[in-house]
This record gives sequence, C-alpha cells and structure tokens, in this order.
Amino acid sequence: MTSIAVRNPRTGEIDYEIPSADAAQIATVVADARTAQKAWADGGLEYRTKVLSAWSEALEAHSDAIVAALSVDTARHRISAEEFGALTHFIHGFCEAAPEVLATPFRKLDAHPDVVFKVTYVPYAVVGVISPWNFPLVLSFIDAIPALVAGAAVVIKPSELTPRFIEPLRQSIEAVPALRGIINLVTGGAETGAAIVAQSDAVVFTGSIPTGQKIASAAAKAFIPAFLELGGKDAAVVLAGSDIQRAATSILRSALYNSGQVCYAIERVYAHESLYDALVAELAKQSAEMRRSHAAGDGGHYGPMIFDKQAGIIDAQLKDAVAKGAKIVLGGYSEQVDGALWVDPTIVSNVDHTMTLMTEETFGPIVPVMRFSTDAEGEHLMNDSQFGLSGAVFGPDTHTAGDFATKMEAGGVSINDTELPRVMMFAGEKTAFKMSGMGGSRYGATSIMRYVRKRALLANEGAVASLDKLAE
Repeated sequence: MTSIAVRNPRTGEIDYEIPSADAAQIATVVADARTAQKAWADGGLEYRTKVLSAWSEALEAHSDAIVAALSVDTARHRISAEEFGALTHFIHGFCEAAPEVLATPFRKLDAHPDVVFKVTYVPYAVVGVISPWNFPLVLSFIDAIPALVAGAAVVIKPSELTPRFIEPLRQSIEAVPALRGIINLVTGGAETGAAIVAQSDAVVFTGSIPTGQKIASAAAKAFIPAFLELGGKDAAVVLAGSDIQRAATSILRSALYNSGQVCYAIERVYAHESLYDALVAELAKQSAEMRRSHAAGDGGHYGPMIFDKQAGIIDAQLKDAVAKGAKIVLGGYSEQVDGALWVDPTIVSNVDHTMTLMTEETFGPIVPVMRFSTDAEGEHLMNDSQFGLSGAVFGPDTHTAGDFATKMEAGGVSINDTELPRVMMFAGEKTAFKMSGMGGSRYGATSIMRYVRKRALLANEGAVASLDKLAE
C-alpha cells in the first residue's frame, strides 16, 4: 500500500503519513458497509438515534485526543474545539428533528376517497463523503450525520492534508459496536476519492469548483446523485449611510476567521464612493490590531496557512493586482518563519474585475475593496461572478439593506453583519447559486431528505374496478 506524507503547518516538517487506499480496498469497505446498512435501516429511526447518541458520549470521552490532533494539522486550537462541538451539535440536532421530517402517516386521496396512501423513505445504502482540509472534522460530518439518521451507511474520506484526527475519531466509533460498517473512515488522495464515487450510491463533496466538476462528471457516469458544496467568493456591499465601524468589524471577522481559509469568507468588498476612503481606513486600522498566534492561548488572532500551496496562490493574486494598479494598504505577501507560512491581514484598494484577486477564490486573509457610484453599479459588481455561495449587505437600516440583499445572486445573504447563515443549521434552508454548488440544501433539518428515495404505497379500501372498464 502506498502512503501519503503529511506536512505540519507550524513547522513545515513532514512528520506524519497515512496509507492511501486503492479501488480494491474501497470495494471491500463499501461491501461491508452495504451488509451493515440493511440492519441499520431496518432497525428504525429510534434505534439509529439511540446508537448515534451513544456515539456522542463516546466522542466526549475522546474529545481531547481529537481536538489535539485537529490542532496540529490546522495550526489552531480554539476553532478545533469549536469543530468538535459542532459535530456533537449535529448529532443531537438531526436526531431531534428526524421524527418529524421522516413521519409518513397514511392519508386519504381527496379525489379517490377509497384510496389511502403513504410515502416511505428508502435511504441510499452507501453515501460517499469527500471532505476538504480547512475544517476537517465538521465538513466530514455536516452531511454524513443526516445521511446516517436517514438510514444510510457512510464512507468518508477526509482530506489527505489534515488527517491526524482520523485515528482518535476511529477509536470513538469502535467504542460503539453497532456502528461497525456504518461509519467508515478511509484515507488517501484523488484516486481513493474516485473509487468512492465509482462505488457509492450517492456522493457528497465539499471543495473546489474544478474538483467538484470532475466528481459531478464521474457521478453522472455512475448514474448516482452528487451533492456538491463548492467554492465561494463572497461579496460584501456597503451602501451609502452604513455604519462604517460596524461594517469593517463584521467584514474582518468573516475575512480573517481561520486565516481566511473558509469557503464563505468575505473575499471582495464593494463600498459606495461616499464612504469608500473611510471604510478602507477603518479596515486597515482594525486589521493592524490583529496578531499572529504562535501557540494555543497566546492571544493571537490567526495562525499560519494550513496548506502551503495556498500561500503561493495568494501571492500570485496580489502580484497580479498590484501589476494592474491595486494598492496594498496594509499587510502583503506571505512570509516563511521557521517553516510556517504566514499571511497577515491584508487590505487592498484600487481593485477591479480585471484582477484575479476579485474573480478567483483566494482562501486567505485578504480584503480587496472596490468603489461604486450607484446602487445599480453595486448590484452589477456583486453579481459579476461565477460564485454564489453567500454574501452580505450593509445599509443604514434593515429595510434598505434588505431590499438590496434580495438582488444578490447567492444562497445566504447577511444583513448588517456577516456569516449569519451559520446560526440557522436546523432552522432554515439555503442552496448555493451558480458554480458554488448543486444538489439541495445542506442546511435545515430537511437536508435529511437528500439521502432518501421516496416510495409511494397506495391501498384501495373500496371495491376494485370491474373489467368492464376495459370496454371501448
């Protein structure tokens, strides 16, 4: 079996490795999952929620080891602890919501009083999950948990860049015998992912648009559904009359969270000309107060880049922007210190849409700000993108900003703040627009329904039609 080397983002050293499963090994895992899934589905919802609740308890017993492993791979501690908390939140939330979502009582057909019917839900037997490196734990399970609740078995391939959490997580799963064959963790790179797509009954992918397109094509060839949550280039529009300090703080909280390595991070800002200069100055002022975090609990606000190649992408976008007339107001290019690659909060002015910094995903703590003169121009600019994940609109009041927000071609739009869709995990739904994804909402309790097929059962409680009905 081949292995994959893993880099430590704080030291730059290769100090870990994982095996890379081939197609034959994936076939064995999938076959075992299919065998286990039948009892998992037949056991009923109450059984599944009981088992998942037991796993939540086992997770708590392994929490320190899981968070520690995540912290090494992602060079952050607080957010790693938040990831762990989100996983247990998903388990409890979906288990509580499922009875109502999956309720299937018999009903009468108004047009045919003698006929009653019900819809039953048949889960996909094996759901493949391919997750990214920026939130290794959360994005391995944000889709896997509703699939498990629905009655599917899952085969999960976390990113090969951040895999250290897999072993302590696997130990928590093994502590619950009923999960054997139901939650399957595999390691590997692109070939492993391709084998999962080829052999699953449905696939979920979170990651870049180019990889998502390859997975969608492979899923179509295998004739299975693909649920894709792809890249973002979220826009923030700051209308005339906005509270500049509020807008700057909200934008930076989104743009700098996890060092900007977030699909829904604000990556482009459009400011009305009446407040453009003041907003750029406020963004720079607040960013200048942010500090590097060299160790857990040291008071720093951001860590080094997780993926070393991302620093090169950021530098290339900044160089392209500067060459075309942009001005770096604060921050700048990546810096290597003792093997770690740092990108400080960077504010860029005088940008336009000829620059890749404004049109391609950056995935770093960079805030480019472009001015606009009219609302019509602002609307055009915010929608002039292949991305449509989410975004934000700031205005003098909720009504003004809210009216403008309805024009944004994105799945979740925050008003006078950023990242608000994060708080509606079970309460609401949103879908990605444009190239940012497809396949229904992963938000809302009804996301469970992505992992089932509907079977209609109909019963005639009256007389059957006579053969005279055949007469012409």
